[in-house]
Amino acid sequence: MKRTPARISQLIFLALFLILFVRTEYRGRDEINAAVNAFFRVDPLVLFSYLLAAKSWTWLLLPAVLMTLSTLALGRFFCGWICPLGTILDLLTSRIRKTAPIRALKGNTKYWLLLPLLSASLFNLNLSGLLDPIAILLRALTFLLHPLMGLTAREGWVALYRLIGERRDALAPAYNLIRNTLLPFRDTIYPLALLSAVILLAVIASERFETRNWCRNLCPLGTLLGWLGRFSIFKRLPTGLCADCGACRELCPTSFDQGRLDKGECVLCMECLNGCPQGRVSFRPTLTWKEAGPLLPERRVLLGGMAAGVLLAIPARFRAPEQVSRLLRPPGVRSEDEFLKRCVRCGECMKVCLKSALYPAAWQAGIEGFYTPLLIPRLGYCEYNCTLCGQVCPTGAIPVLAVETKRREVIGKAVFDKNYCLPFARKIDCIVCEEHCPIPEKAIRSRETTVIGLDGVSKTVKEPYLVEEICNGCGICENVCPLETKAGIEVFAVKNRSPISQISAEPSADPYSAQ
Repeated sequence: MKRTPARISQLIFLALFLILFVRTEYRGRDEINAAVNAFFRVDPLVLFSYLLAAKSWTWLLLPAVLMTLSTLALGRFFCGWICPLGTILDLLTSRIRKTAPIRALKGNTKYWLLLPLLSASLFNLNLSGLLDPIAILLRALTFLLHPLMGLTAREGWVALYRLIGERRDALAPAYNLIRNTLLPFRDTIYPLALLSAVILLAVIASERFETRNWCRNLCPLGTLLGWLGRFSIFKRLPTGLCADCGACRELCPTSFDQGRLDKGECVLCMECLNGCPQGRVSFRPTLTWKEAGPLLPERRVLLGGMAAGVLLAIPARFRAPEQVSRLLRPPGVRSEDEFLKRCVRCGECMKVCLKSALYPAAWQAGIEGFYTPLLIPRLGYCEYNCTLCGQVCPTGAIPVLAVETKRREVIGKAVFDKNYCLPFARKIDCIVCEEHCPIPEKAIRSRETTVIGLDGVSKTVKEPYLVEEICNGCGICENVCPLETKAGIEVFAVKNRSPISQISAEPSADPYSAQ
């Protein structure tokens, strides 16, 4: 890469992205002041999808409004100066041997991705995060690459620790520094990790066909920015290739396919300006706006893309009833519909979850909920005093909560399964769930009951019961249940997720009402 201003800017923002990514992690503090969510909050695709789907406003996305206005004035500079995925493609493209471009991707193909996404958002189906370039990069890092790096580093340290014997203590400070600054808090390999990595690798592999193939022909964010950039007051002169030169065609990574500058594809990298052998190229503001070619795609593409979004919104919401009962969302999520309209599917909440409770949904939530966070109590639980997931959510789909407020937020309600729970099924004492319940007044309690044991002898056992009014569904009871595989107590979703109004030390009138 040549050290042009655009290239220097790219490297700075890529470094910033990676630094914020590493900082979006639990490092022994209950607050995360700077997170990688800043890149989503400046993302116009996230802004437009949010406004169309949620039909409301959040000040969290004000930076995206400023980016939209800047693009209208300056052009599609985000792709050439800021986008971390674009920077990675530029770093790798010279190392990838090129073949002929794919003609089928030329023309209006990019609108067949952008328009259905925006149209579906208008009908309350927000799937833009699935194809947003920042989300694609972040999911691959979060779900596979970063945990794999942590696992490799820790296993490598253990092997080195055994190899060097007594000299190992001399290297401990260096490892502790790496562990506390770069490695993930947990080495969790997530579901959909392989798919996330394959998608990123496919984007990179598309460079084999032409430079910035993803950005030119597929990226919905790039398509949106390119359309906004057509209104830019800045104009490149000359507008086409010089008859006696044509060097711009080789220098430009995205445009000049037809011998002229396509303003919607120009990422303002300034390669043509810096590399022009005659020094003829300049970018100047002009008061007259004129763009070669139609402003909107062909009518059939426009209408077809919008219709595809509508048709996608219909089957995407289908979910089997048994799946709905286990859709446990992060604390503070009151409405499933509103959550899905706002979630950008970035995976940041899962990355910071202290007890590995949040995982990306695959088939559990249907197409509509793909990659959204689910709480799976058998694998982890919601820490009683943790509010990190709300702090890193870029759109407020998971609200920022004070600790006291978060403790009262209802995720679901626990239910005993008498066919598995040991005191009911095997007539033996077990109060593990009661011991671990974090609520001071205990949402799970036990009482002594005389029963007939499996051997036919009368005995006294402690049977647990639930005080439903103060259960917040954190999932620790299901997580610590000593039974293998299926737990004797499970947390199920509830329609009414209103917070617990007050904590009472008195049990409910019917202690088995939730069983």
